[in-house]
Amino acid sequence: MGVKNMWKMLVLLTLVMCCWACMAKAEYFKYKDPEQRLGVRIKDLMKRMTLEEKIGQMTQADRSVASKEVINKYFLGSILTVPLQGSLPAEGASPKTWVDMVNDLQSGSLSTRLGIPIIYGIDAVHGHNNVYKATIFPHNVGLGVTRDPVLVKKIGAATALEVRATGIPYVFAPCIAVCRDPRWGRCYESYSEDPKIVKLMTEIIPGLQGDIPVGSRNGVPYVDGQNKVAACAKHYLGDGGTHLGVDEGDTIIDTKGLFSIHMPAYYDSIIKGVSTIMTSYSSWNGVKMHKNRFLVTDYLKNTLKFRGFVISDFQGIDKITTPPNANYTYSIIAAMNAGIDMFMVGFTYEDFITRLTYLVKNKFIPMRRINDAVKRILRVKFTMGLFENPLADYSYAKYLGCQEHRDLAREAVRKSLVLLKNGKSVENPLLPLSKKASKILVAGSHADNLGYQCGGWTLQWQGVSGNNLTAGTTILSAIKTAVDPRTQVVYNENPDDKYMKSNKFDYAIVVVGEYPYAEFLGDSSNLTIPEPGPTTINRVCGSVKCVVVLITGRPVVVQPYVETIDALVAAWLPGTEGQGVTDVLFGDHGFAGKLARTWFKTVDQLPMNVGDPHYDPLYPFGFGLTTEPRKK
Repeated sequence: MGVKNMWKMLVLLTLVMCCWACMAKAEYFKYKDPEQRLGVRIKDLMKRMTLEEKIGQMTQADRSVASKEVINKYFLGSILTVPLQGSLPAEGASPKTWVDMVNDLQSGSLSTRLGIPIIYGIDAVHGHNNVYKATIFPHNVGLGVTRDPVLVKKIGAATALEVRATGIPYVFAPCIAVCRDPRWGRCYESYSEDPKIVKLMTEIIPGLQGDIPVGSRNGVPYVDGQNKVAACAKHYLGDGGTHLGVDEGDTIIDTKGLFSIHMPAYYDSIIKGVSTIMTSYSSWNGVKMHKNRFLVTDYLKNTLKFRGFVISDFQGIDKITTPPNANYTYSIIAAMNAGIDMFMVGFTYEDFITRLTYLVKNKFIPMRRINDAVKRILRVKFTMGLFENPLADYSYAKYLGCQEHRDLAREAVRKSLVLLKNGKSVENPLLPLSKKASKILVAGSHADNLGYQCGGWTLQWQGVSGNNLTAGTTILSAIKTAVDPRTQVVYNENPDDKYMKSNKFDYAIVVVGEYPYAEFLGDSSNLTIPEPGPTTINRVCGSVKCVVVLITGRPVVVQPYVETIDALVAAWLPGTEGQGVTDVLFGDHGFAGKLARTWFKTVDQLPMNVGDPHYDPLYPFGFGLTTEPRKK
């Protein structure tokens, strides 16, 4: 090769090296550098984003209509699974199936121009309740009875691990509603009628997210690594105080009452670094919360300095108008103006994106509102470490339904039980029951039904019936395990009078209650135990000594049966670990639970809460008989 050619090659090589250097320099983005300060990363990314990319970040679509291609095309910021058929990856899906699905969807976001990862969300309101073989903890109505924030924090940590087992980093929990009327169909999602107890139970948030570092700025979201999840305090604000307990109804109360009853748990949630807050379907004095600028922007964001993002409820903005979706464009403007940042639009993401884009381009919605929303969403994503670890792995699968979590749930069950009556007289208590009886009867529609035991928001939105849809222990199975091997346990769901007269039992355990429900389908104006529950109680308890175990999401009408019953236990909705009930029935542990809700005599008294001038309950707030554990 001649000198001239060598010189040309040297020049060419130098040019190539310069290009490589320029390309390497161009590929450095501050927002991708975890060593950069959070504010720097957010600012760097936002200046690179188009309007379309920003609006995409504000959009949360349902899994059933999402794909990696859809995410890539519309720059979607979030996907969720709702407990409806089609939104789950498959019936009885394994952790691997879940992780594969989440990662496939995430690949769509990572292949976009800026590679902003999606945040995948799911309801996990009493454990990872949508997933086969997950540990199902007692619903909040039972946990409030324990008044044990340490226990609730452990439940949060266990739930986070089980959610991570399926590759999901974000949960729509906890519900910190203060249920003031048990006619409300979501009352079992509330820890108590007392705001002090609800406030105490916000300790579940550091369980889910991790403890916020000492000295952190107030209101800053926090998630401590890959074994934790982002939490969502819901439903802001006053959802538990609606008139007549109507779901999605109107909370008629003055500002002082709203702030003293329904706001305290949100103060604590924000101090503990909650990442997101969900607006309520309900209204306050006629104004829908999804369009309430005073409470969302002026108070939550500006006064309380909440720096996470505000998310709508599922298709919540549609319900701003009556009838729903009567004027979708108006609803978008109203919700944006109120201060909602991420929109759980579910199935209608294209329509939402098209309309919001038009409204911004034509100056109906200011760009500063878009920027506020996107900044908050990115802050949470950066804080979670999604940019560094966008893809889930399989290493957490071992935690789903593990024995340690089931033992924790069993402890929660026994601590949540409330003993309302024990014997026809104080001198002759029925509990604890003898394990060495000759022959005992177990009766009732809820004794051998794991689905009924878990209640709503379990595998499906309205809950399920039966024992083959997940793993767990029914109360009947737990009774058979608890008693002496020589004891004959006879199960008859609804025995007739002839059967009762022709058999001799030492005692009976009757397990009855409400059938599963969720949201507005659980609203009840009469709060009666459905048949054949009352018939079973009267037939069995009229013939033999009996303890009635109530499986309900709230206090129900029991006054007509109290005289007939020897012992009465409120077990609420205990979840998958039925042994927690028998642990206390048979005296391995003592009853210690105290009512976190007032138990009324008749529905005509409602609403009735502790401190009311007309307070005349059957069992008052704080009531609960105790027993000592049987000596081993």
